[in-house]
Amino acid sequence: MNPDLSKLQPYPFEKLAKLKGAVTPPADLEHIALSIGEPKHPAPEFVLNTLRTELQRVENYPTTKGLPELNSTIASWLERRFSLEHVDPVSQVIPVNGTREAIFAFTQAAVNRSEYRPLVVSPNPFYQIYEGAAYLSGAEPHFLPCLEENGFNPDFDAVPTDVWQRCQLLFVCTPGNPTGSTLKLDDFKKLIELADEHDFILASDECYSEIYVDGAEAPLGLLEACAKLGRHDYKRCVVFHSLSKRSNLPGLRSGFIAGDADLLKPFLLYRTYHGCAMPVHTQLASITAWNDEEHVIANRVEYTQKFRSVLEILSPVLDVKQTEASFYLWPRTPINEETFAQQLFAQQNVTVLPGSYLSRTVDGINPGADRIRMALVAETSECIEAARRIRSFIETL
Repeated sequence: MNPDLSKLQPYPFEKLAKLKGAVTPPADLEHIALSIGEPKHPAPEFVLNTLRTELQRVENYPTTKGLPELNSTIASWLERRFSLEHVDPVSQVIPVNGTREAIFAFTQAAVNRSEYRPLVVSPNPFYQIYEGAAYLSGAEPHFLPCLEENGFNPDFDAVPTDVWQRCQLLFVCTPGNPTGSTLKLDDFKKLIELADEHDFILASDECYSEIYVDGAEAPLGLLEACAKLGRHDYKRCVVFHSLSKRSNLPGLRSGFIAGDADLLKPFLLYRTYHGCAMPVHTQLASITAWNDEEHVIANRVEYTQKFRSVLEILSPVLDVKQTEASFYLWPRTPINEETFAQQLFAQQNVTVLPGSYLSRTVDGINPGADRIRMALVAETSECIEAARRIRSFIETL
Protein backbone atom coordinates (compact mmCIF):
# COMPACT_ATOMS: atom_id res chain seq x y z
CA MET A 1 0.00 0.00 0.00
CA ASN A 2 1.00 3.64 -0.47
CA PRO A 3 3.38 4.37 2.45
CA ASP A 4 2.10 7.97 2.60
CA LEU A 5 -1.17 6.62 4.00
CA SER A 6 0.66 6.21 7.30
CA LYS A 7 1.06 10.00 7.49
CA LEU A 8 -2.69 10.60 7.67
CA GLN A 9 -3.98 11.59 11.11
CA PRO A 10 -7.35 10.53 12.54
CA TYR A 11 -10.17 12.80 11.45
CA PRO A 12 -11.28 15.31 14.14
CA PHE A 13 -14.52 13.45 14.77
CA GLU A 14 -12.67 10.20 15.48
CA LYS A 15 -10.74 12.03 18.20
CA LEU A 16 -13.96 13.56 19.48
CA ALA A 17 -15.70 10.17 19.68
CA LYS A 18 -12.81 8.82 21.77
CA LEU A 19 -12.90 11.87 24.05
CA LYS A 20 -16.65 11.53 24.62
CA GLY A 21 -16.42 7.75 25.04
CA ALA A 22 -14.65 8.20 28.38
CA VAL A 23 -17.70 9.84 30.02
CA THR A 24 -21.46 9.34 30.21
CA PRO A 25 -23.85 12.25 29.57
CA PRO A 26 -27.00 12.81 31.66
CA ALA A 27 -29.86 10.67 30.35
CA ASP A 28 -32.49 13.27 31.16
CA LEU A 29 -31.04 15.85 28.74
CA GLU A 30 -31.55 15.54 24.98
CA HIS A 31 -28.27 15.55 23.08
CA ILE A 32 -27.45 18.71 21.11
CA ALA A 33 -24.61 18.55 18.58
CA LEU A 34 -22.74 21.76 17.77
CA SER A 35 -19.68 19.83 16.61
CA ILE A 36 -20.17 19.02 12.93
CA GLY A 37 -20.75 21.61 10.21
CA GLU A 38 -23.72 19.80 8.70
CA PRO A 39 -26.61 22.18 7.98
CA LYS A 40 -29.87 21.12 9.62
CA HIS A 41 -32.12 23.65 7.87
CA PRO A 42 -34.59 21.96 5.49
CA ALA A 43 -33.42 21.30 1.94
CA PRO A 44 -35.26 23.44 -0.64
CA GLU A 45 -38.38 21.56 -1.69
CA PHE A 46 -38.07 22.65 -5.34
CA VAL A 47 -34.64 21.00 -5.53
CA LEU A 48 -36.04 17.77 -4.10
CA ASN A 49 -38.90 17.92 -6.60
CA THR A 50 -36.39 18.16 -9.45
CA LEU A 51 -34.54 15.12 -8.09
CA ARG A 52 -37.78 13.15 -7.99
CA THR A 53 -38.84 14.25 -11.45
CA GLU A 54 -35.45 13.49 -13.03
CA LEU A 55 -34.64 10.29 -11.18
CA GLN A 56 -35.08 8.28 -14.37
CA ARG A 57 -31.85 9.91 -15.59
CA VAL A 58 -29.95 7.32 -13.57
CA GLU A 59 -30.23 5.37 -16.82
CA ASN A 60 -27.74 7.79 -18.43
CA TYR A 61 -23.99 7.94 -17.99
CA PRO A 62 -22.98 11.47 -16.98
CA THR A 63 -20.09 13.26 -18.66
CA THR A 64 -17.15 14.39 -16.57
CA LYS A 65 -17.36 17.88 -18.00
CA GLY A 66 -20.98 18.26 -16.92
CA LEU A 67 -24.14 19.29 -18.72
CA PRO A 68 -23.69 22.51 -20.72
CA GLU A 69 -26.77 23.98 -19.02
CA LEU A 70 -25.29 23.35 -15.55
CA ASN A 71 -21.95 24.89 -16.47
CA SER A 72 -23.73 27.91 -17.96
CA THR A 73 -25.85 28.27 -14.82
CA ILE A 74 -22.74 28.18 -12.62
CA ALA A 75 -20.94 30.70 -14.82
CA SER A 76 -23.93 33.05 -14.66
CA TRP A 77 -24.13 32.70 -10.88
CA LEU A 78 -20.45 33.55 -10.54
CA GLU A 79 -20.89 36.61 -12.74
CA ARG A 80 -23.86 37.84 -10.68
CA ARG A 81 -22.49 37.06 -7.25
CA PHE A 82 -18.94 38.33 -7.77
CA SER A 83 -19.50 41.05 -10.40
CA LEU A 84 -17.39 39.27 -13.01
CA GLU A 85 -17.27 40.42 -16.63
CA HIS A 86 -17.28 36.92 -18.08
CA VAL A 87 -16.83 33.32 -17.03
CA ASP A 88 -16.54 30.83 -19.88
CA PRO A 89 -18.73 27.84 -18.98
CA VAL A 90 -16.79 25.59 -21.36
CA SER A 91 -13.22 26.23 -20.23
CA GLN A 92 -13.46 27.87 -16.80
CA VAL A 93 -16.04 25.72 -14.93
CA ILE A 94 -16.12 22.04 -13.94
CA PRO A 95 -18.89 20.61 -11.73
CA VAL A 96 -17.64 18.45 -8.85
CA ASN A 97 -19.10 16.11 -6.25
CA GLY A 98 -18.65 18.56 -3.37
CA THR A 99 -15.61 20.62 -2.47
CA ARG A 100 -14.05 17.86 -0.38
CA GLU A 101 -13.73 15.53 -3.37
CA ALA A 102 -12.57 18.33 -5.65
CA ILE A 103 -9.95 19.77 -3.29
CA PHE A 104 -8.40 16.36 -2.82
CA ALA A 105 -8.46 15.54 -6.53
CA PHE A 106 -7.15 18.92 -7.65
CA THR A 107 -4.16 18.59 -5.34
CA GLN A 108 -3.26 15.23 -6.91
CA ALA A 109 -3.35 16.81 -10.36
CA ALA A 110 -1.60 20.04 -9.39
CA VAL A 111 1.48 18.86 -7.48
CA ASN A 112 4.63 18.14 -9.49
CA ARG A 113 6.27 15.53 -7.28
CA SER A 114 9.44 15.56 -9.39
CA GLU A 115 10.33 19.00 -8.01
CA TYR A 116 12.48 19.32 -4.90
CA ARG A 117 10.36 18.83 -1.74
CA PRO A 118 7.13 20.42 -3.00
CA LEU A 119 4.92 22.18 -0.46
CA VAL A 120 1.17 22.58 -0.16
CA VAL A 121 0.66 25.61 2.07
CA SER A 122 -2.55 26.10 4.06
CA PRO A 123 -3.98 27.97 7.04
CA ASN A 124 -3.79 26.50 10.54
CA PRO A 125 -6.42 25.62 11.81
CA PHE A 126 -7.63 24.07 8.60
CA TYR A 127 -9.94 21.68 6.78
CA GLN A 128 -8.12 18.37 7.16
CA ILE A 129 -8.47 17.47 3.49
CA TYR A 130 -5.73 20.03 2.68
CA GLU A 131 -3.25 18.02 4.75
CA GLY A 132 -4.27 14.57 3.52
CA ALA A 133 -4.33 15.69 -0.09
CA ALA A 134 -0.83 17.13 0.28
CA TYR A 135 0.66 13.95 1.70
CA LEU A 136 -0.94 11.66 -0.88
CA SER A 137 0.15 13.90 -3.75
CA GLY A 138 3.79 13.48 -2.72
CA ALA A 139 4.06 16.95 -1.20
CA GLU A 140 4.52 18.16 2.37
CA PRO A 141 1.92 20.33 4.10
CA HIS A 142 3.15 23.65 5.49
CA PHE A 143 0.89 25.40 7.97
CA LEU A 144 0.45 29.15 8.51
CA PRO A 145 -0.97 30.03 11.96
CA CYS A 146 -4.22 32.00 12.06
CA LEU A 147 -4.00 33.94 15.30
CA GLU A 148 -6.34 36.46 16.85
CA GLU A 149 -3.78 39.26 16.64
CA ASN A 150 -3.87 38.96 12.85
CA GLY A 151 -7.66 38.77 12.56
CA PHE A 152 -7.47 34.95 12.44
CA ASN A 153 -5.86 35.14 8.99
CA PRO A 154 -2.32 33.99 8.19
CA ASP A 155 0.45 36.57 8.41
CA PHE A 156 1.61 36.15 4.83
CA ASP A 157 4.39 38.73 5.30
CA ALA A 158 6.01 36.45 7.89
CA VAL A 159 6.36 33.50 5.50
CA PRO A 160 10.02 32.87 4.59
CA THR A 161 11.01 33.20 0.93
CA ASP A 162 12.19 29.59 0.76
CA VAL A 163 8.65 28.44 1.65
CA TRP A 164 7.17 30.43 -1.24
CA GLN A 165 9.88 29.05 -3.53
CA ARG A 166 8.92 25.46 -2.68
CA CYS A 167 5.18 26.17 -2.62
CA GLN A 168 3.26 24.63 -5.51
CA LEU A 169 -0.26 25.11 -4.16
CA LEU A 170 -1.55 27.59 -1.59
CA PHE A 171 -4.96 26.95 -0.03
CA VAL A 172 -6.89 29.77 1.54
CA CYS A 173 -10.31 29.34 3.12
CA THR A 174 -12.48 32.43 3.07
CA PRO A 175 -14.76 32.63 4.96
CA GLY A 176 -12.59 30.50 7.20
CA ASN A 177 -13.36 27.21 8.86
CA PRO A 178 -13.41 27.39 11.87
CA THR A 179 -12.62 31.07 12.47
CA GLY A 180 -15.13 32.72 10.11
CA SER A 181 -12.46 35.24 9.05
CA THR A 182 -12.40 36.64 5.51
CA LEU A 183 -9.65 37.83 3.18
CA LYS A 184 -9.77 41.35 1.77
CA LEU A 185 -8.68 42.76 -1.59
CA ASP A 186 -5.22 43.72 -0.31
CA ASP A 187 -4.71 40.16 0.95
CA PHE A 188 -5.64 38.66 -2.41
CA LYS A 189 -3.50 41.20 -4.27
CA LYS A 190 -0.49 40.21 -2.17
CA LEU A 191 -1.10 36.49 -2.74
CA ILE A 192 -1.58 36.88 -6.48
CA GLU A 193 1.70 38.78 -6.71
CA LEU A 194 3.44 36.04 -4.72
CA ALA A 195 1.92 33.37 -6.98
CA ASP A 196 3.24 35.20 -10.04
CA GLU A 197 6.68 35.69 -8.51
CA HIS A 198 7.11 32.10 -7.31
CA ASP A 199 4.91 30.29 -9.84
CA PHE A 200 2.42 28.54 -7.57
CA ILE A 201 -1.35 27.99 -7.75
CA LEU A 202 -3.69 29.95 -5.49
CA ALA A 203 -6.76 27.90 -4.53
CA SER A 204 -9.58 29.52 -2.56
CA ASP A 205 -12.05 27.33 -0.68
CA GLU A 206 -15.20 29.49 -0.58
CA CYS A 207 -17.88 27.00 0.43
CA TYR A 208 -19.09 29.33 3.25
CA SER A 209 -19.26 32.43 1.04
CA GLU A 210 -23.06 32.73 1.24
CA ILE A 211 -23.34 32.39 5.03
CA TYR A 212 -22.78 35.86 6.48
CA VAL A 213 -24.65 38.32 8.68
CA ASP A 214 -27.87 39.35 6.98
CA GLY A 215 -27.55 42.88 5.62
CA ALA A 216 -23.75 42.91 5.83
CA GLU A 217 -21.45 43.13 2.81
CA ALA A 218 -20.96 39.77 1.11
CA PRO A 219 -17.47 38.27 1.50
CA LEU A 220 -15.01 38.96 -1.32
CA GLY A 221 -14.04 36.01 -3.51
CA LEU A 222 -10.75 35.29 -5.26
CA LEU A 223 -12.18 35.59 -8.78
CA GLU A 224 -13.82 38.87 -7.75
CA ALA A 225 -10.44 40.10 -6.53
CA CYS A 226 -8.88 39.04 -9.85
CA ALA A 227 -11.52 41.04 -11.75
CA LYS A 228 -10.95 44.12 -9.57
CA LEU A 229 -7.25 43.84 -10.37
CA GLY A 230 -7.91 43.50 -14.13
CA ARG A 231 -6.93 39.83 -14.17
CA HIS A 232 -9.89 38.49 -16.15
CA ASP A 233 -8.16 35.25 -17.18
CA TYR A 234 -7.86 34.35 -13.45
CA LYS A 235 -4.28 33.24 -14.10
CA ARG A 236 -3.00 30.78 -11.46
CA CYS A 237 -6.28 31.08 -9.53
CA VAL A 238 -9.09 28.61 -8.85
CA VAL A 239 -12.07 28.67 -6.48
CA PHE A 240 -14.21 25.92 -4.97
CA HIS A 241 -17.91 26.38 -4.22
CA SER A 242 -20.62 24.05 -2.97
CA LEU A 243 -24.37 23.78 -2.46
CA SER A 244 -23.87 22.03 0.89
CA LYS A 245 -23.87 25.14 3.09
CA ARG A 246 -25.45 27.65 0.71
CA SER A 247 -28.54 25.54 0.02
CA ASN A 248 -28.63 23.04 2.93
CA LEU A 249 -27.79 20.19 0.55
CA PRO A 250 -24.73 18.45 2.03
CA GLY A 251 -25.92 15.03 0.85
CA LEU A 252 -26.38 16.14 -2.74
CA ARG A 253 -22.58 16.31 -3.11
CA SER A 254 -22.69 19.12 -5.63
CA GLY A 255 -20.29 21.96 -6.20
CA PHE A 256 -17.82 23.28 -8.75
CA ILE A 257 -14.29 24.44 -9.39
CA ALA A 258 -13.78 27.55 -11.53
CA GLY A 259 -10.96 29.79 -12.64
CA ASP A 260 -7.85 29.60 -14.82
CA ALA A 261 -8.69 27.62 -17.98
CA ASP A 262 -5.05 26.54 -18.31
CA LEU A 263 -5.34 24.77 -14.96
CA LEU A 264 -8.80 23.32 -15.49
CA LYS A 265 -7.93 21.71 -18.83
CA PRO A 266 -5.39 19.22 -17.38
CA PHE A 267 -7.56 18.80 -14.28
CA LEU A 268 -10.45 17.72 -16.52
CA LEU A 269 -8.13 15.14 -18.10
CA TYR A 270 -7.31 13.85 -14.61
CA ARG A 271 -11.01 13.65 -13.75
CA THR A 272 -11.85 11.56 -16.82
CA TYR A 273 -9.65 8.85 -15.27
CA HIS A 274 -10.73 9.58 -11.70
CA GLY A 275 -14.32 8.46 -12.40
CA CYS A 276 -16.11 11.26 -10.58
CA ALA A 277 -18.76 12.52 -13.00
CA MET A 278 -21.80 14.01 -11.28
CA PRO A 279 -25.03 12.01 -11.85
CA VAL A 280 -27.35 13.67 -14.38
CA HIS A 281 -30.31 14.01 -11.98
CA THR A 282 -27.98 15.67 -9.46
CA GLN A 283 -26.82 18.11 -12.11
CA LEU A 284 -30.38 19.03 -13.04
CA ALA A 285 -31.31 19.55 -9.38
CA SER A 286 -28.18 21.69 -8.96
CA ILE A 287 -29.30 23.97 -11.76
CA THR A 288 -32.48 24.80 -9.86
CA ALA A 289 -30.51 25.51 -6.67
CA TRP A 290 -27.93 27.83 -8.30
CA ASN A 291 -30.73 29.72 -10.07
CA ASP A 292 -32.57 30.64 -6.86
CA GLU A 293 -31.46 33.16 -4.22
CA GLU A 294 -34.63 33.43 -2.11
CA HIS A 295 -33.86 30.29 -0.12
CA VAL A 296 -30.27 31.48 0.39
CA ILE A 297 -31.44 34.80 1.81
CA ALA A 298 -33.89 33.03 4.14
CA ASN A 299 -31.05 30.76 5.25
CA ARG A 300 -28.86 33.76 6.03
CA VAL A 301 -31.63 35.45 8.04
CA GLU A 302 -32.07 32.34 10.19
CA TYR A 303 -28.34 32.03 10.91
CA THR A 304 -28.18 35.73 11.79
CA GLN A 305 -31.00 35.30 14.29
CA LYS A 306 -29.25 32.29 15.84
CA PHE A 307 -25.97 34.18 16.20
CA ARG A 308 -27.76 37.08 17.87
CA SER A 309 -29.60 34.86 20.36
CA VAL A 310 -26.63 32.64 21.22
CA LEU A 311 -24.20 35.53 21.64
CA GLU A 312 -26.62 37.33 23.95
CA ILE A 313 -26.61 34.29 26.23
CA LEU A 314 -22.91 33.44 26.10
CA SER A 315 -21.15 36.81 25.89
CA PRO A 316 -21.41 37.54 29.64
CA VAL A 317 -19.57 34.32 30.57
CA LEU A 318 -17.43 33.38 27.55
CA ASP A 319 -14.80 35.13 25.41
CA VAL A 320 -16.80 34.85 22.18
CA LYS A 321 -17.36 37.25 19.28
CA GLN A 322 -19.48 37.35 16.14
CA THR A 323 -17.49 35.85 13.28
CA GLU A 324 -17.36 37.69 9.93
CA ALA A 325 -19.03 34.82 8.08
CA SER A 326 -19.73 31.05 8.14
CA PHE A 327 -21.99 29.47 10.77
CA TYR A 328 -19.26 28.91 13.37
CA LEU A 329 -18.27 30.50 16.64
CA TRP A 330 -14.63 30.20 17.72
CA PRO A 331 -14.61 31.12 21.42
CA ARG A 332 -11.72 30.95 23.85
CA THR A 333 -12.33 28.48 26.68
CA PRO A 334 -11.65 29.24 30.35
CA ILE A 335 -9.98 25.83 30.75
CA ASN A 336 -8.19 23.38 28.43
CA GLU A 337 -10.35 22.89 25.35
CA GLU A 338 -10.41 19.06 25.51
CA THR A 339 -11.40 19.12 29.17
CA PHE A 340 -14.02 21.75 28.40
CA ALA A 341 -15.55 19.71 25.57
CA GLN A 342 -15.50 16.45 27.53
CA GLN A 343 -16.98 17.88 30.71
CA LEU A 344 -19.60 19.89 28.82
CA PHE A 345 -20.75 16.65 27.23
CA ALA A 346 -20.63 14.80 30.56
CA GLN A 347 -22.63 17.43 32.42
CA GLN A 348 -24.91 18.99 29.78
CA ASN A 349 -25.01 16.50 26.83
CA VAL A 350 -23.84 19.20 24.40
CA THR A 351 -21.11 18.35 21.90
CA VAL A 352 -18.58 20.92 20.67
CA LEU A 353 -15.28 20.34 18.87
CA PRO A 354 -11.93 21.08 20.57
CA GLY A 355 -10.04 23.61 18.47
CA SER A 356 -6.79 21.67 18.70
CA TYR A 357 -8.41 18.85 16.71
CA LEU A 358 -8.60 21.24 13.73
CA SER A 359 -5.00 22.44 14.07
CA ARG A 360 -1.42 21.24 14.15
CA THR A 361 1.26 22.21 16.64
CA VAL A 362 4.03 24.06 14.80
CA ASP A 363 7.04 25.58 16.62
CA GLY A 364 5.31 24.79 19.91
CA ILE A 365 2.11 26.69 19.03
CA ASN A 366 -1.30 25.16 18.33
CA PRO A 367 -3.67 27.93 17.15
CA GLY A 368 -6.67 25.88 18.27
CA ALA A 369 -5.49 25.46 21.85
CA ASP A 370 -7.99 26.71 24.45
CA ARG A 371 -10.64 27.25 21.79
CA ILE A 372 -13.67 25.30 20.64
CA ARG A 373 -15.64 25.32 17.41
CA MET A 374 -19.39 25.67 17.75
CA ALA A 375 -21.47 25.05 14.63
CA LEU A 376 -24.83 26.82 14.89
CA VAL A 377 -26.47 24.40 12.49
CA ALA A 378 -29.27 23.02 14.65
CA GLU A 379 -32.73 24.60 14.83
CA THR A 380 -32.79 27.99 16.55
CA SER A 381 -34.53 26.63 19.65
CA GLU A 382 -31.87 23.92 20.01
CA CYS A 383 -29.03 26.41 19.60
CA ILE A 384 -30.57 28.62 22.30
CA GLU A 385 -31.01 25.64 24.62
CA ALA A 386 -27.39 24.58 23.96
CA ALA A 387 -26.17 28.10 24.75
CA ARG A 388 -28.07 28.08 28.06
CA ARG A 389 -26.54 24.73 28.99
CA ILE A 390 -23.05 25.93 28.05
CA ARG A 391 -23.55 29.03 30.21
CA SER A 392 -24.71 26.89 33.14
CA PHE A 393 -21.65 24.67 32.71
CA ILE A 394 -19.26 27.63 32.62
CA GLU A 395 -20.83 29.10 35.75
CA THR A 396 -19.86 25.92 37.63
CA LEU A 397 -16.18 26.23 36.74
